[in-house]
Amino acid sequence: MSSNKIIIAIDGHSGCGKSTTAKAIARKLGYTYIDTGAMYRAVTLFFLNNEVDTNDHTAVSNALSQIKIDFRRNPESQQLDTYLNGENVEQIIRSPKVASSVSTVAAISDVRKTLVQLQKEIAKNKGVVMDGRDIGTVVFPEAECKFFMTANIDVRAERRLKELNEKGITSTLQEVKDNLEQRDDVDSNRVDSPLVKADDAILIDTSYITVDEQIRISLDHIHHQLEIISQKQENSSL
Repeated sequence: MSSNKIIIAIDGHSGCGKSTTAKAIARKLGYTYIDTGAMYRAVTLFFLNNEVDTNDHTAVSNALSQIKIDFRRNPESQQLDTYLNGENVEQIIRSPKVASSVSTVAAISDVRKTLVQLQKEIAKNKGVVMDGRDIGTVVFPEAECKFFMTANIDVRAERRLKELNEKGITSTLQEVKDNLEQRDDVDSNRVDSPLVKADDAILIDTSYITVDEQIRISLDHIHHQLEIISQKQENSSL
């Protein structure tokens, strides 16, 4: 089975269940889950803390050279936490302050190029589930399994508000909805690797299905792809 490990790319809008599904899939398959959104949030946090002028190419380049992002397993949650220059920033990068700026930072070409290279390096041995905005179109267009997730904006806002409240972050439904709509607009219309569905990605609308259902739909397709790969390998060895 190890020789059949693949790359699973999950793209889509904020608050549609990408991370929840990706984490569950990775756990069930014994794969590594990589939250690329957390990587962009970590860069955004660094830019905010250091007052980096996002319109200054030199300032952005200098800032990126000072950033080191890695993921370490949390012994309590057994999930991978995001570390920025050796500091656990898993909670703070989920704050509304970071959320309101991340799409602007993520639209910077130098930022995207830097993180795309890091993402490619992380997944070089496959066995990875990666979610984000451009995984199936830019980072891994050759990924064996691609999904594009979306959902109704009101449903997404309610889900995101619930997530924030569970983490002790205070916000209102309207604030969350406004943030999601702003992020959708920036993500979909940026010049460098905009959020679009890859032609060969499976579309999953999570508005009115349960988390278990979206996980099952994804796993059914993944297992089917793994069977096809295994069959091809058998045929080629005959």
